[in-house]
Amino acid sequence: MQAFQNYNSAFNALGDPTRRAIFEKLASRPLSVVHIAEGLTVSRPAVSQHLKVLREAKLISMVQQGTRSIYSVNSDGVQAMRDYLDRFWTESLENFKQIAEQTEKLKTKSNAANKKRSNR
Repeated sequence: MQAFQNYNSAFNALGDPTRRAIFEKLASRPLSVVHIAEGLTVSRPAVSQHLKVLREAKLISMVQQGTRSIYSVNSDGVQAMRDYLDRFWTESLENFKQIAEQTEKLKTKSNAANKKRSNR
């Protein structure tokens, strides 16, 4: 159940465009709140609230450097989302493999039947 909560809260957190923008900023390097807020159309307190949601979703982490809080991407939350999506990718690849193998078998049977007819 914990894995579900991790990826579910992570996807929910990234559903907000402002939080997505913050997350994308942090993907390039760790930043302080002041630098995160630059260029965003929301107030600094709103940025702090968005950061809280991202932290609760385990998408970002925070370390104190003196009086500043430095935020960075937390790979645990990202990994939870990736694991969730990889399940679908793996399943899709397995389905593709099965269809390709079935198609190949049908082709082989069809070719064998055509050879028998042409040899008569």
